[in-house]
Amino acid sequence: MNRSRKPETYFTHDRQEMLDFIPADAQRVLDVGCGEGTFGCQVKQSRNAEVWGAELDNAAAHIAGQRLDKVLSGDFGQLISELPDGYFDCMIFNDVLEHFVDPFTILFDVKTKLSEHGVVVCSIPNIRYFYTLKRFLFQGEWKYEDAGILDRTHLRFFTQNSLIDMFESLEYDLICIKGINPALSWKFKLLNAATFGFLSDTQYYQFACVAMPRTKGRP
Repeated sequence: MNRSRKPETYFTHDRQEMLDFIPADAQRVLDVGCGEGTFGCQVKQSRNAEVWGAELDNAAAHIAGQRLDKVLSGDFGQLISELPDGYFDCMIFNDVLEHFVDPFTILFDVKTKLSEHGVVVCSIPNIRYFYTLKRFLFQGEWKYEDAGILDRTHLRFFTQNSLIDMFESLEYDLICIKGINPALSWKFKLLNAATFGFLSDTQYYQFACVAMPRTKGRP
């Protein structure tokens, strides 16, 4: 996983828009890429849940450890084996999967760590976002930045369709996929109308997904 040291604000986003996707009855939750534990704290308070965190950045993990029930520090791919089997009702990946070299393997390997009705909840940047797409098409730019869709530490890029394909290939049932943080530009609305809604997915900065494994772990 690639998350070289970021500005302090990178680890403190509250992501309140993602709370609605956390199952109301989730009692044991793992927040992968938890940062300083800001979102995990909200989950603890709103669900009265036991919340674990996993975080690559040691400084952020130390702060999260003071807020959450348990925090593991290190590369998540190497931490999965330390997690209890069949334990978590919900595993959260808020803008995290795109940082992994192989998110497919991560999503496959965590299946055994989910409870019987456990789900994966994630938000993932949309590479077809209107403003990003406009820069590709009309300005000929693919310029990496310190944060955002073209964050220089992103190793994978996703569209709505490729997200659906990924979960299907891993034998997850996609319970929900919903665009979040839409563009409000009148230019987008005009262009979308002119293309009869063909570009409707490009209005969303991210997609929020809830998925449940059909099968648990390797045969």
